[in-house]
Amino acid sequence: MGLQGVVRGKKVVTTNPDAAQPCPDDTVNRAFVADMPNQLWVSDVTYVSGWQGMVYVAPRHGHSDQGRFQGSIIDVFARKILGWRVSTSMTTGFVLDALNQAICQRAPSQADKLIHHSDRGSQYLSIRYTGRLAEAGIDTSVGSVGDSYDNALAESIIGLFKTEVIRFLGPWRSVAQVKWETLKWVDWYNNTRLHSAIGYVTPKEAEEIVYASLNAAEKAASSMKQKLAGKPGACVDAPCLASDISGLSAGSSIGRVSGL
Repeated sequence: MGLQGVVRGKKVVTTNPDAAQPCPDDTVNRAFVADMPNQLWVSDVTYVSGWQGMVYVAPRHGHSDQGRFQGSIIDVFARKILGWRVSTSMTTGFVLDALNQAICQRAPSQADKLIHHSDRGSQYLSIRYTGRLAEAGIDTSVGSVGDSYDNALAESIIGLFKTEVIRFLGPWRSVAQVKWETLKWVDWYNNTRLHSAIGYVTPKEAEEIVYASLNAAEKAASSMKQKLAGKPGACVDAPCLASDISGLSAGSSIGRVSGL
């Protein structure tokens, strides 16, 4: 039939830990689970070889003028890619750009109790990066050195990107070419690609389903409160109403998701 599968290639080390920097604990402990959006973000960087050298694609920059690197920030709940950047160097500014893109898109608050998880790359542990996380009310979690399982979900999605784009469409002649194809793939991944871990819907649809469910529950609670208001002995506090409307949110086809 003329069909040929794509094959994942060898891994190149992009994590350069700095032993002198303080390192947060790994509070995720490989449990890549979220009940709602904005509970857990994961982040990682990969490299792209090309005619002009390396390119970095990720929320973190590279250290070589002859490479391209890509970095991404992913919301664990629906596997949605929130931020990404492509660069020829692997510096703090590179990963910080991707982080700011995700923060601007989601505007997280301390009430979300959001956790950002990454490997021990020095860019992620820099004062500028950790300071931006603290400013946005985001807690930090960091995996161990040299263990891909500690950041497996991020590495799995970046692996898809490299298999379906970098190796399939390469070789790459320029940074601009990598950026353009990354932009198209991220849009397709978020809005078109079906994902088995979230019930064979797209990341966009998974989030829309849960938000629609929450909105329906809030409207039902408001309506019930209005009907009960003024009636003697009626309880209109949230705990009293919760049991009556819990079935609405439970009816969502997207619930707790975990794994890779």
